Amino acid sequence: MKKQTISPALTLLALAISAFAIGSTEFISVGLMPLLVKSFNITLSQAGLTVSMYALGITVGAPVLTILTGSWQRKKLMLAIMVTFIIGNLLAAFAPFYSVLLLGRIIAALAHGIFMSVASIIAADVVQPAKRASAISVMFTGLTVATVTGVPLGTFIGQHFSWHWSFIFIAFIGLIGLIANYFLVPDRLPIPGKTDLKGFVRIFKNPPLVIALLITALGYGGTFTAYTYLTPILENLLHFSANAVVVILIVYGLMVAIGNTLGGRFANLNPLNALLNMFIGLALSLFLLFLTLHNQYLGLFAILLMGLFAFMNVPGLQLYIVQLAEKYTPKDTTLASALNISAFNVGITIGSFTGGQVTAHLGIAFTPLFGIIMVILAILLTGYLIKMAHQEKKRPAISSQNTCSVNDN
Repeated sequence: MKKQTISPALTLLALAISAFAIGSTEFISVGLMPLLVKSFNITLSQAGLTVSMYALGITVGAPVLTILTGSWQRKKLMLAIMVTFIIGNLLAAFAPFYSVLLLGRIIAALAHGIFMSVASIIAADVVQPAKRASAISVMFTGLTVATVTGVPLGTFIGQHFSWHWSFIFIAFIGLIGLIANYFLVPDRLPIPGKTDLKGFVRIFKNPPLVIALLITALGYGGTFTAYTYLTPILENLLHFSANAVVVILIVYGLMVAIGNTLGGRFANLNPLNALLNMFIGLALSLFLLFLTLHNQYLGLFAILLMGLFAFMNVPGLQLYIVQLAEKYTPKDTTLASALNISAFNVGITIGSFTGGQVTAHLGIAFTPLFGIIMVILAILLTGYLIKMAHQEKKRPAISSQNTCSVNDN
């Protein structure tokens, strides 16, 4: 077989560029919300569907498309993903009606869902086994950079030109990712093959795995009751100018990046205990936001604190689901990982939809309170899993003692 001549570093660069485009489009409508409301003459809660429907598209796209494309050649699949992503964003950019905008968002989301699982596997396959975790983290750097720069830049473009150009900008970055994948992703990569559909049954019949997926949805999604409407909160309640909002979004992205990095380090040794502390911190930051929404500087501090805790739990949640799958259903580790990506986006869907309903019926100032409810549920479930883990640790010791007594007799 011909030796692969493409440098793994270049392959990871291509994946990171694609991840940057995909990460930018996921939350771009958060910054464009007021513009969409004005352009389509819709309510704020209706505009929030651009976030929740996108998340729903990822929820479906991650496991279903991963199964359907298991036999596809990996490079061709990546090219198809990026073409679909570009089409979705161009459709959103030139949408004459709000329904067409939503359709474009859903198409882009389907590409997003499968990209996350496929790109992670490619990143791991192109490097030596000892460097797999580092390779995956490099790929995910594109998502982090998108949070810090992509979303604020898209918001800036929308405010100074039009929201249409924001989606065109993201489609252009997607095109760069497509070209990079064509030249820098190797042709011959391992093909997973068809996925055993019984894996769904094995996973959903396992209580710890099901509880872990619920924790992901609730603990991660709780932020989105408020985050989805961050721009209106900053402009309408805290009275920041449109230019100031762009700067705040950049700083918020930096806080997210810091939190994500710290979360990975905290979760390395004991993911469950680390997650419990992170969720408590997130609940407290949301409560502080609720208390300070009418004080410009304290409210800003609370928002940035929320940013620190918002995505801090992501590495721990992903690591823990893989650990559980390796322990209970080792054949289904990839599927469990894909389902956890779906769970993240179920959380976004629930959080953003709840935030929309709260905004429509109670007012935007009450969105953090309902986020707290979701996070508290995650805290209770995490505590339950910690208790289960302690009980499991005691069982081998008991059986060992019984064995010893039998041998002694």
